[in-house]
Amino acid sequence: MYSPLAAARPSGRGPAPALLLGLVLLLHARITDRGGFGSLVESFLPWCGLFIPVLLIGALWRRSASAVAVLVLPVVVWLNLFGGLLHDKSRPGGDLTVAEHNVADANPDPAGTARDLAASGAGLLALVELTPQARGTYEKELAQTYPYHAVRGTVGLWSKLPLSDTRPVDTKMDYGPLANTKPVDLKMSYTRALRTTVATDKGPLAVYVAHLGSVRLMPGKGFWTDSRDRGAQAVGETVAAERNKRVVLLGDLNGTLDDRVFAGLTSRMRSAQSEAGNGFGFTWPARFPVARIDQILVRGVTPESSWVLPATGSDHLPVAADISW
Repeated sequence: MYSPLAAARPSGRGPAPALLLGLVLLLHARITDRGGFGSLVESFLPWCGLFIPVLLIGALWRRSASAVAVLVLPVVVWLNLFGGLLHDKSRPGGDLTVAEHNVADANPDPAGTARDLAASGAGLLALVELTPQARGTYEKELAQTYPYHAVRGTVGLWSKLPLSDTRPVDTKMDYGPLANTKPVDLKMSYTRALRTTVATDKGPLAVYVAHLGSVRLMPGKGFWTDSRDRGAQAVGETVAAERNKRVVLLGDLNGTLDDRVFAGLTSRMRSAQSEAGNGFGFTWPARFPVARIDQILVRGVTPESSWVLPATGSDHLPVAADISW
């Protein structure tokens, strides 16, 4: 019998969309990175899960048993990748609270941002995207809470504990035949990473603060990540050569840890949010966060809890973690 409802029902494509989604999640590291496409997909990989209920509704509407069955693949893969982030893994305690914030070069209220961060209780506070104009404000507002601090270029660390052996880390922002011809003072002015030693009652702690190069979605060129990728490799190699057993990396990496470019870091360090957080901990953009690009990575210490701090005048949200020895 002819049924107008059946005739109006959209014709399906069967299980193909669900299968494709499952393969994207399962094999994302093998997606071509031509034009930065692979990095772009991996930057928003958790959001692929939103397609699952859409495909389920479509499959039920079409009464396609095969499409429903194939949805098991993306569901299982997504849960394997991100299911561990859906419950609270934090534990009480911790020997030291660390925090990181991209304070934004266009922050309209650096003094207010500094006061909010000082009230967080962090023993170590890493700030990136510092400008020469705002640096004095942060130094003034944070001086009472943090007697020690070190700034190199656009990144800095404020500490309640003594610092020593502070030095810049080359993130390869300059490269090519003319890189070595630039004056040292010019290079220092846009240094985007540093390494320092924090004296704790449990022994020395090596701390890195980094702000990797920006990424751009450019018409005709795709997802441009060149400077970010060079910086990720350089910082990864530096951390690999670090002799201190206890290491913390605080920074805006301009990418999520699902991105293949961070394999050199994630193979040697652990994410505080992944191990001791609650949820995805998205940090950017502050008004409606869709990605966690501000990271706290550790080696040789244990993250006990990890969380996102309230918004400031920046377009990023601050992040914090309690660590223990």
